[in-house]
Amino acid sequence: MRQGLRLEPLLQAISDFLDDQKDMIEQVRRDLTRGLKKAETGRSGLTPQQILRSLVLMRIKNWDYRELRERIADGCTLRQFTTPETLKVINDLVVQAAVELGLEDGQKLRVDTTVVQTDIHHPTDNTLLWDVVRVVTRLIGRLAAALGRRRIKGFRDRTRSARRRMQEIQRMTSRQRQEQQTATYRELISIAEEVVESARTALRQTRKARGKDMIADLAIAETRKEIEYFCGLGGRVIDQSRRRVLNGEQVPTAEKLYSIFEPHTDLIKRGKVQTPIEFGHKIFLAESVRGLITQYEVLDGNPVDEQHVVISLERHKQTFGSVPELYGSDRGFFSERNVTSCKQQGVKVVCIPQRGGTKAPEREAYEKSREFKDGQRFRAGIEGRISVLFRGRGMKRCLAEGRERFELWVAAAVLANNLMKIAALLADRPSRRRKAA
Repeated sequence: MRQGLRLEPLLQAISDFLDDQKDMIEQVRRDLTRGLKKAETGRSGLTPQQILRSLVLMRIKNWDYRELRERIADGCTLRQFTTPETLKVINDLVVQAAVELGLEDGQKLRVDTTVVQTDIHHPTDNTLLWDVVRVVTRLIGRLAAALGRRRIKGFRDRTRSARRRMQEIQRMTSRQRQEQQTATYRELISIAEEVVESARTALRQTRKARGKDMIADLAIAETRKEIEYFCGLGGRVIDQSRRRVLNGEQVPTAEKLYSIFEPHTDLIKRGKVQTPIEFGHKIFLAESVRGLITQYEVLDGNPVDEQHVVISLERHKQTFGSVPELYGSDRGFFSERNVTSCKQQGVKVVCIPQRGGTKAPEREAYEKSREFKDGQRFRAGIEGRISVLFRGRGMKRCLAEGRERFELWVAAAVLANNLMKIAALLADRPSRRRKAA
């Protein structure tokens, strides 16, 4: 520590804890040197220890990459250094370290699912078509500039026409939509088709064109890849808009595209009154009695909650050596098979309320018992943990781009939460000993 500088007590406790975790630092070092022939040569950057601390600090303080870069002057290394798999291993090592330190025994487990939003606008057919037109047009302009041309021959700028029709649809009342939107949509789809086809023609016409130097050639190649990529997504948007609006077809959820910027986005319906529809990814979380998130998973689509019970018990057993004495969840996780499986594996108190149907007298009496009600009070604590992750660790809406960075965003929030809880538990130890004395 430099003279005159002192960390906050919580950050100091986290730093001291990380100093003792050599396996975590080694995992980060392996990720940094992955694919390098001579890892020991080249420009010096952040060390594995500094990178791990920077990632944790970013989520604890809820900073974005820009603010982090301004504070540590090397946000780029952090942005690119690791994979979701590496952070998951690090999180597992953190939980294991807490077990070895006697901070957690795994006697109770509560689980829930939530939704982390992707950074997209609310998707409608007209705004998606507008996105396709403006993005492809902008990229064609970038390609022309890289080639040293004012414009690409044969490519027309249709952004004004597309914007006008998009805004016309946006301003329509419900009654006007029934009578007028089909014709306007047909025009907007035609414009989008023209732009995508013209862009593909421009790529064919300029495939042999070269820039003035090697840097320009690299920029041209990268721009061409982007144009091909967005033209492919544009084709999907045009197809689904035609099927939905012009043909009146019900497009399956799995085939829909909700954003050309975050195409991995899922539509999630959870039956919530305030948010009936959410766009992002469903996240499974399992929390121990001490507030450590022992399991997390970024899910594909909108799977039912009940499928996670047996898997979470197996993972808990791998971490702690046995199943928890109490397993708590909301009614979305209920099934007779799950309750039976929990009992067979040795869970003493299975606090999963029955979902629907008429309750048998035994079941009704059990759900009114003291141990079940206490278990449900314990289960409610995970709602508070999710709120902390959303408000304090920035997990509510992922501002990073792409599915891999989405998983990193969630993993970093979980890691920051676990390290802060461990630091608080370690700091609390001396005071408990003094009280006991």
